[in-house]
Amino acid sequence: MAFTPAVILSGLWPLFAALLAFIAFALVFFLMRPRRFYLVRHGETLLNAQHIRQGSEGGLSPNGQRQAEKVGRYLKNFPVDRIISSPYPRAKETASIISKYVVVPVIYSPLFAERRNPSEIIGKHRDDPEVRRIVDTMDLAYHDDTYRFSDEENFADLKKRGRKSLNLLARQGARTTVVVTHHVFLKMLVAYLLHREQLHSADFVKLSFFNVSDNAGITICEFHPWKMFSKTRGWEVVSYNEQPE
Repeated sequence: MAFTPAVILSGLWPLFAALLAFIAFALVFFLMRPRRFYLVRHGETLLNAQHIRQGSEGGLSPNGQRQAEKVGRYLKNFPVDRIISSPYPRAKETASIISKYVVVPVIYSPLFAERRNPSEIIGKHRDDPEVRRIVDTMDLAYHDDTYRFSDEENFADLKKRGRKSLNLLARQGARTTVVVTHHVFLKMLVAYLLHREQLHSADFVKLSFFNVSDNAGITICEFHPWKMFSKTRGWEVVSYNEQPE
């Protein structure tokens, strides 16, 4: 029997088919594996310690640097693949300290920045009567999703950014990711993760009020791609606002 190219190929085809099946299985396994996210609020800032309402500015206080060191020591026990951080100085400083322990690259994304405060309160003490009135109106009163006091990022804006952020995280190939973010936005991420499009301003007011997010607190979430058709689209909260020792 002559070994023509056609005969040789017909004999090799089962091997090619098996190889393709293996590659397809490996790809599905890779895409469907669970991913874990450590959502970290930045360490205490100098302005936090002085109870001053912040904009994007503000570095860590000595206490905030110690808090970030504790987070780094905690996270070095896990196989962290990357850090994604808000580009605000206080978050970048926190991420930089953490990266010394986990030794992975830091990626910056404005999606994880803090909610933009109205200009009327930035740089002012939290106990200023006008500041308290504005903050109470924004954060403690029930109002429409599109309510806006002045030039701040309102609930609708924040929810839209929360949706984009979770979609970005769901596309991450890394198995374990640290996300360094901020007080209000971390709570929006968790609230949107749990309630998706059913989340409204009144719900967020209650969730935010009863769930404190401390400086350097760690919230652990997981994404399970095979649960994409669940109520939370595959997301779940493992623990909230852990304080590393």
